[in-house]
Amino acid sequence: MVPKFMMANGTLVRVLIHTDVTKYLYFKAVDGSYVFNKGKVHKVPATDMEALKSPLMGIFEKRRARKFFIYVQDYDEKDPKTHEGMDLTRVSTRALIAKYGLDDNTVDFIGHALALHRDDRYLDEPALDTVKRMKLYAESLARFQGGSPYIYPLYGLGELPQAFARLSAVYGGTYMLNKPECKVEYDDEGKVCGVTSEGETARCKKVVCDPSYLPNKVRKIGKVARAIAIMSHPIPNTNDSHSVQIILPQKQLGRKSDMYVFCCSYSHNVAPKGKFIAFVSTEAETDHPESELKPGIDLLGPVDEIFFDIYDRYEPVNEPSLDNCFISTSYDATTHFESTVSDVLNMYTMITGKVLDLSVDLSAASAAEE
Repeated sequence: MVPKFMMANGTLVRVLIHTDVTKYLYFKAVDGSYVFNKGKVHKVPATDMEALKSPLMGIFEKRRARKFFIYVQDYDEKDPKTHEGMDLTRVSTRALIAKYGLDDNTVDFIGHALALHRDDRYLDEPALDTVKRMKLYAESLARFQGGSPYIYPLYGLGELPQAFARLSAVYGGTYMLNKPECKVEYDDEGKVCGVTSEGETARCKKVVCDPSYLPNKVRKIGKVARAIAIMSHPIPNTNDSHSVQIILPQKQLGRKSDMYVFCCSYSHNVAPKGKFIAFVSTEAETDHPESELKPGIDLLGPVDEIFFDIYDRYEPVNEPSLDNCFISTSYDATTHFESTVSDVLNMYTMITGKVLDLSVDLSAASAAEE
C-alpha cells in the first residue's frame, strides 16, 4: 500500500541483485513520468527528441537547459576536468543553475521532476547531491528504454518482503507472520533480550523493527496525507498509461512540499482486469486530507471509490549501542525507494559493523527486462 516505484538504476535494484533476490521477482517498466505545470499535465521528456518537442520550455530555454544537461551528463566526481572549475561540494545548486541562466520554471522542473527533491531547500545546499540525483534519473531512464526511469514488480510491492523472506528461509531464517501484540523484553542493563507474543518469548540479542513496535523510542517528524482511488480508466492526459507518476511541484500549488500521484493497474497484476489504482500523497500540512489533496485528485477524472488516510511519520531517538534496538524511519511521501534504502543500509552497517559493497554488475538483472 506504499505508493513507491523503483528507480531502474537505483540502490534498491542494486541491493536486489547483490542479494540475488531478483530470482524471485518479475518487474515491468513504468509507462511514464509526468509533471504538473501551470494547470496542465506534461510528460517529463525521456529523450532528446521528446525534450525538443516538450511545451515545458521555450526554444531558447531548451538550448540553455541542454548545455546544463550535458554538463551533468559528463560530470565525474573523480575527474576535475569535468568540473568546469566548480567544487560542487561547496557551490550551491542555485549558483550552479544561475551559471546556465535557466529560468525559475525550468529550475522547478529540474529540481522536482528530475532530481526528485520534495521541497526547495536543495537550492541552497551543495549542488553535488542534485547532480547525482539527475544522473541517477538519466541512468535509470536509459536502463530499459522505457518512457520513465521506474520499474515496478508484477503483483505489487508485497512481493519484496516475500522474496526476502524466501531468501532468509534458504539460510535458515524462521518467519512467524501476523503475530499480535509483540512486546520487546529487556534485561537488567536495559538491553533487549527477547520478544513476547501470545505468551511465548523468542530470545534474542538484537531487535530490528519499525517505529510502531517501540513507540517510546521514537519521535514524530511529520505526517503523510494520502488518498487511494479505484478507477475504471487510466489518468487523463497521460497517454493512456497503465502505470504512471505525476509530480505536482510545491510552487505550482503554493505549498511547502510536493504532491505526488502514483497509478498502476491490471497490467502490473495489482488490480482486476480493467481497473486502475491511484494514490495521491503528500507531506501533510493540515488535518484535512480531502481538501489538501484536491489538486492531485482533480487530475484523476471520475473515480469508482476513494479512501482517505493520514499517518504520522517517526524516526528513532534511541541509542542502539545501549539497547540493541535498531529502528527504521517511517516511509516518507516520495515516490521511489532511495531514501528508504539508504536508511536500511545505515541500519545494516550499525547492526553488522560492515558497509555493504553495492558495486554490482547491473546487467545481471536480466530478469528485470520484462
